[in-house]
Amino acid sequence: MSAKEAKAVTPLDQRTPKGPDVADEELLEMYYFVRLARAVDERMWALQRSGQAAFVISGQGHEGAQVGAVYAIDREKDWLVPYYRSLASVLVKGMPPTEIFLIQLSKATDPSSGGRQMPGHYGHSGHKILSTSSPVTTQLLHAAGLAYAAKLRRTGEICITEVGEGSTSEGDFHEALNFASVHKLGVVFLVENNGYAISVPASKQMAVPNVSARAAGYGIPGVTVDGSHVVDVYAAAREAVARARRGDGPTLLEVNVPRLTAHSSDDRQEKYRSAEEILHTKARDPMHVFEAELRAWGVLDDARAQEIADRIRREVDLGTEIAEAAPLTDPATATRYVYYEPDMPSERGR
Repeated sequence: MSAKEAKAVTPLDQRTPKGPDVADEELLEMYYFVRLARAVDERMWALQRSGQAAFVISGQGHEGAQVGAVYAIDREKDWLVPYYRSLASVLVKGMPPTEIFLIQLSKATDPSSGGRQMPGHYGHSGHKILSTSSPVTTQLLHAAGLAYAAKLRRTGEICITEVGEGSTSEGDFHEALNFASVHKLGVVFLVENNGYAISVPASKQMAVPNVSARAAGYGIPGVTVDGSHVVDVYAAAREAVARARRGDGPTLLEVNVPRLTAHSSDDRQEKYRSAEEILHTKARDPMHVFEAELRAWGVLDDARAQEIADRIRREVDLGTEIAEAAPLTDPATATRYVYYEPDMPSERGR
């Protein structure tokens, strides 16, 4: 972005009220995760552009939605069923940058698949992150099934699952919401609406203005929140989690987010988005909006911001170094977990 363009980009609504009662230290932790996710995401792009990683599917602009929502669950007890942009979510849930880079570089010690899946296919049994696959929206059915099992077993666990708004056009979306609503399952369906399903704008995906309007067809609450405001997302998610915990059933939580990058490293968004639109989108960047809000509330100052930035830089650099030095997956194990093998060795994180 040029200096002239930078002057045109200002944080959206810096005077947003503080909202729900959230301790300053919790707000700073949320801010840390928002910035950490952005730093890890940017390093992922650097690894891909340098030829070390094959593919990047970015979550830039989605950090506010994910941090606000996942912060509302019990990170030790509850489940996360992510999708390919859920970088911030898995960081909040407990995965450190090192493990993200192991996934990105397809290393043998990658805790999600041992280097067998594409980047962005997050899963970690130790952190209750359910593994996902490439077909979009299937994870919503898995989340409903997981919540149904938790209800039958009376474990008290609830589940949050994430999709983009394009996934709401798939049949799996409707099947999952219908099943969860009929059985009053403890699921929060988080739809991160960035306005595009790859290159298809939302106006060509659905006839309703908001995804949340579809909740009425299943007799469940539908809520739409601006993802540029992390605390607003947290407040809405907290209510949805409380509803799920009480046994009152699921919530469809739509969070409108800016998509700050192309769909993936294989996409050129300039072909279908104008320069003016992309520039306007940058003004909604949750990282900058949240920082402006924290400063306005007296929670964040230059010294604390620098301390957090320095900590993140160390963690990202160390994570990159460890992942780069880790061994690649042995080609001889390519069929492991595809065909049955007696006495199959276990792998860390699986």
